[in-house]
Amino acid sequence: MACSIVQFCHFQDLQGARDFLFPQLREDAPGGATPRDPGKSTGWEDDGWGAWEEAELPELEEEGSACKTQKTSWLQDCVLSLSPNSDLMVIAREQKAVFLVPKWKQSDKGKEEMQFAVAWSGALSAEEGELVTSALCIPLASQKRSSTGRPDWTCIVVGFTSGYVRFYTENGVLLLAQLLNEDTVLQLKCRTYEIPRHPGVTEQNEELSILYPAAIVTIDGFSLFQSLRACRNQVAKAAASGTESIQPPPLAYKKWGLQDVDSIVDHASIGIMTLSPFDQMKTASNIGGFNAAIKNSPPAMSQYVTVGANPFTGFFYALEGSTQPLLSHVALAVASKLTSALFNAASGWLGWKNKHEEEAVQKQKPKVEPATPLAVRFGLPDSRRHGESICLSPCNTLAAVTDDFGRVLLLDVARGIAIRMWKGYRDAQVGWAQIVEDLQERAPETADPAPFGSSQGPSRVAQFLVIYAPRRGILEVWSTQQGPRVGAFNVGKHCRLLYPGYKIMGLNNVTSQSWQPQTYQICLVDPVSGSVKTVNVPFHLALSDKKCERAKDVHLVKRLAALLKARPPVPDSIETEIKELILDIKYPATKAQALESILASERLPLSCLRNVTQTVVDALQSQELESLDEGLLRFCASKLKLLHLYESVCQLNSRDFQSDTQFSDRDLAVLLRLDEKELLKLQALLEKYKQENTRTAVRFSDDRDGVLPVKTFLEYLEYEKDALSIKKISEEEYVALGSFFFWKCLHGESSTEDMCLTLEAAGLSPQLLLSLLLSVWLSREKAVLEKPWSVCCLHTMLSLLSRMKVAIDETWDSQSVSPWWQQMRVACIQSENSGAALLAAHVGHSVAMQVSNHVTEKKTAGVDAEALTDSWEALSLDTEHWRLLLKQLEDCLLLQSLLHSGSRRPRASALQAEPLPQLSVKKLLEAGKGGIADSVAKWVCKQDLSPAVLKLANPDKDRENPDEAEEGTHRALLQAAETEADVGAIPDLLRLACEQFPCSLELDVLHAHCCWEYVVQWNKDPEEARFFARSVGHLKHIVNAHVQHGIALMLWNTFLVKRVSAAAYLMDKVGKSPKDRLCRRDVGMSDTAMTPFLGCCLDLLQTLMEADVGRDEMLAPVLDTEDAWLAAEGPTCIVELALEQKPVHYPLVQHHSVLCAVLAAVARFALKAVKPLALFDSKGKNAFFKDLTTIQLLPSGEMDPNFISIRQQFLLKLVSAAVQAQHAVPQDRAPSAQAEAATTPCEDQDWPALAVDLAQHLQVSEDVIRRHYVSELYSHGADHLGEERALARVPQATLQVQDKEVLASQLLMLSGQRLAHTLLHTQSREGMELLARLPPTLCTWLKAMNPQDLQNPDVPIARTARLVHRVIELLPESHGQYSLALHLLEAVAAVATAPS
Repeated sequence: MACSIVQFCHFQDLQGARDFLFPQLREDAPGGATPRDPGKSTGWEDDGWGAWEEAELPELEEEGSACKTQKTSWLQDCVLSLSPNSDLMVIAREQKAVFLVPKWKQSDKGKEEMQFAVAWSGALSAEEGELVTSALCIPLASQKRSSTGRPDWTCIVVGFTSGYVRFYTENGVLLLAQLLNEDTVLQLKCRTYEIPRHPGVTEQNEELSILYPAAIVTIDGFSLFQSLRACRNQVAKAAASGTESIQPPPLAYKKWGLQDVDSIVDHASIGIMTLSPFDQMKTASNIGGFNAAIKNSPPAMSQYVTVGANPFTGFFYALEGSTQPLLSHVALAVASKLTSALFNAASGWLGWKNKHEEEAVQKQKPKVEPATPLAVRFGLPDSRRHGESICLSPCNTLAAVTDDFGRVLLLDVARGIAIRMWKGYRDAQVGWAQIVEDLQERAPETADPAPFGSSQGPSRVAQFLVIYAPRRGILEVWSTQQGPRVGAFNVGKHCRLLYPGYKIMGLNNVTSQSWQPQTYQICLVDPVSGSVKTVNVPFHLALSDKKCERAKDVHLVKRLAALLKARPPVPDSIETEIKELILDIKYPATKAQALESILASERLPLSCLRNVTQTVVDALQSQELESLDEGLLRFCASKLKLLHLYESVCQLNSRDFQSDTQFSDRDLAVLLRLDEKELLKLQALLEKYKQENTRTAVRFSDDRDGVLPVKTFLEYLEYEKDALSIKKISEEEYVALGSFFFWKCLHGESSTEDMCLTLEAAGLSPQLLLSLLLSVWLSREKAVLEKPWSVCCLHTMLSLLSRMKVAIDETWDSQSVSPWWQQMRVACIQSENSGAALLAAHVGHSVAMQVSNHVTEKKTAGVDAEALTDSWEALSLDTEHWRLLLKQLEDCLLLQSLLHSGSRRPRASALQAEPLPQLSVKKLLEAGKGGIADSVAKWVCKQDLSPAVLKLANPDKDRENPDEAEEGTHRALLQAAETEADVGAIPDLLRLACEQFPCSLELDVLHAHCCWEYVVQWNKDPEEARFFARSVGHLKHIVNAHVQHGIALMLWNTFLVKRVSAAAYLMDKVGKSPKDRLCRRDVGMSDTAMTPFLGCCLDLLQTLMEADVGRDEMLAPVLDTEDAWLAAEGPTCIVELALEQKPVHYPLVQHHSVLCAVLAAVARFALKAVKPLALFDSKGKNAFFKDLTTIQLLPSGEMDPNFISIRQQFLLKLVSAAVQAQHAVPQDRAPSAQAEAATTPCEDQDWPALAVDLAQHLQVSEDVIRRHYVSELYSHGADHLGEERALARVPQATLQVQDKEVLASQLLMLSGQRLAHTLLHTQSREGMELLARLPPTLCTWLKAMNPQDLQNPDVPIARTARLVHRVIELLPESHGQYSLALHLLEAVAAVATAPS
């Protein structure tokens, strides 16, 4: 019950605000550096961040050290203001300002906390050279009936060195600006309405006061409130309509010129005050002498107190009203005369000015009204002391003043004297805390009459002065006026103390009572830790009376705390001392607090706790009924009952109890009402589950061996109306409490019957005990499965709980389900430990049958057969629920065993390394009809099994075609061997799962879910291209064309179309395969990952076209669900969504397939000077990336020859690149790289055949592509492949050349290039002699050949001779080049026979 400093808010990015206001303090200098990620500081404007670039680095070391110091003390150089509702904070410096608003966000520790986030930042100045000097955040009251008295919005008032005062909204929108005096604004202060505490206190009006070096301007709060509301509405209307806002008229104000002072730094507006008759006569005598007349009613005056120099503090009084002053106030009236010109208004609210008048006014300098002189009445003269700040107390009677001597003075503003001084507080910052007494904390034992004539009296109010000394880094709290220091905290040397001193503007004596806002009177901003703290001061610290019972009780509590922390020498002596201390405490609330601290101690033994609590109970019961606190008595009695219960449970658990009964499998079968076959099946299931479930069981620190500390036990339980209940605790704590009660019983080490009787007598309901028992059983699965005899203990415990009163209601309707057993079934359904849940369900089913038979026999004694039939129907209804649950748990157990099986792959990705989620019956029911297949698909993806392996688990599907089944099994085993996956037990478990779920794990359904799961994993990490390839592989294995069509279409629309579109536009923009940086920016993947991605997209579109054709040849499948899972409700199954897809437009899919083939070719072979979209006309471009189910306008008819020429050039370039890549791999790549490349979709593609297929769709002559392919093969020296293609000796119709005559002409030229390379470029003597013997025509033709066009010129002459023979066979004799071919044949033969 001492002072405390509490943190209530954090700054989300205080460093960002500092860097914005102080660009030179940025850590990432130099000034041209880019700022931090803008996503981390939402709301910062670009113009504001641009100011960083103008910052200059310090050039000297002294400047660097000063900058380092300023990084921690920068907040001292800022103008800081906090709204009293803590809903807005303003930090300003020079021309810039940052507005921060609180938001609830999650901290690093996962807890919700309030954080100040930037709402607006920018420059506030409107004139060149003006700086911000002061700021206020004033919340304005709402005028709506539903929120009367609550804040509507907050206005920011800012004063500048130019004399302007401007008003802004929370978003930085300027509402109003007015020049009140041509001098610097020194300070802004506000006063809001407060309900007078006593009838004699004068009611104060709201006002805004503005201090200038020689003047004070006050603006009436009511008129200011109305003006700001009107301006805000006008700005909102102008923003909505898009027009300019109308310039509002200036505000009405009073302006006083302060005289007879040298300098003024700060001020305080005390408000309206009325002199007492004695003070009135004294003032009249001092001013007018003994002949002065005295007015019947004292005049009302506004009091102002200033601090500065000569005088150190000055007191000013301004008369209110316009009444004629009497003789006693003549001198005062001369000094502070008030004329009708006080309420200066250039134009009232009679109408808005037109636009031309506004422009004329804006061009002129605003007119400033002269101030009314006001002389200082008196002050505290101290020529050497200069005041720095003044802070008025909430009750308007005291003020704290700081000076340059390091003193803090306490002023009595009514008498004008200093009543207290503190020394050693240089650069101090002060504030006030007003604490209201809580009437509920008063002690009922006091026999003194209540103050103020009521039973308890009105709430008292205490004033505390808070002083922050930054030089010492200490925050102190002092009781006023002459009270001691009641609190001190070390808070750091760079904080700012914020004390608004006002509340909400716009309230009155009615609306101010409707709602009490959550306000912090005083706040401390710590820039080092980035937190905002407040000070909590208990009211009793203001009670300085030595006989105060409350202060005495607090002292006793402190002594008790120190005693509990000390090491106890003798337990008996400490127990006696604790009893004496707690009996001496008078206040019930303090006594309860002391008892709680005693019970929370971990050092005191249980006997000491029980004795102390019993002593307090006895002392309370011995008091008279009038002074007895019943709440404290109930509290102590409940704690005493809990201690007795804890002691009883500990005694039962500590007994040596051993059960002599032997336990066998036959006994277990009888106990669970199972036959031998069912028991063996259950044991086999559990054994397989234990083998596969290798995860370590969760252990809790407090539940080891069923031990629970008494402190924790008391924290978990509480009594409510003689009934024992459990508080809201976590699941781990719930298990710990249940283990304390039942763990020994479940092990057979404690008497279950005695434990149940003890807990029932303590007031724990059977439903609560059942919940605790099941929580222990289900959470300790590993221990339960290792000890089969614990099933017998659970059966006994459940039978005893079922026999308790209120467990099973005797009036329960026999036609409905029992709530008792439904509670147990719900617990089993929600449990993720399927093995323990299955055993618990079997035990529950057995006990339920036993109890039901007993109740039935009891009810049907002497009843006819018809009643027996009704009872049997009711029994069957509840039994059916148990059977359904047992079937669901068996399925879940088998599924869980499958998901935990399989070896960890050594090269698994990070996504595959993520653990699979735990399953429960509830999760499977909520996952919908596809939940089971989805879980298995996640497991398949984690194990990275090939699609062919899934056929091993579905042998029944291939019985009609045994050859295909054998081939599929062989492929699956080969792929498993290649990937080094241990699939020994996987097919058996998968086969068992498929037999258990014949509908949910049907092969097409499983392939569909695997396809979707793989592509989801790929979408998380697009660099894992093999995931996408696996997905397309599963898609191809789907047999039903309807499902295959829908899945492919969903994949395209959900994951692919945007990336393919981005890749197409990017390639078209750069004209080649883009670099890695561009690919990551636009497509979201690297350049190496984009190549297989486009190849897989091509495969997917081709599969979609095949599925669209196959839909007409088969019926859509009928999706069934197992009987046990008919109640599953949740997301729609992926297969159902696939069947709901509309049929695609085949030509549009084919159109996209052509584009994907082009993109894949460009990416695979890094083709340059290729713009993919330039191969299509405007119709073709417009049809791209539209919905595939819609009919689009596609190109038809004859194509423009220019397009055909571009397409042909692309296809020829593709064929050349494909042949070059095929024959250049051995030189460029290592064997391992070849093997890895062969697994990607693009590498498996037959590109020449694809080029011929593309030529058909692009209206390019296919034979041109075939001839070019053959020519490229011969050019690379692959004569055997070229001969096969040229003579069509292979059954590849797509590559068979039709026009062999043109091909022969091309091959003839290629033969000439080879011979020219042999004769002309080798420069041998034999070659020159042979060249001289050739015919002139042939010699000239050979010299015109360019052998550099050959990709592989070093070909044996025999292969060239064979090529010329083939050319002669293909050329007709009438051809013009036939004779040239014959000459060439002779020349080649001569070269072949020439000596080497």
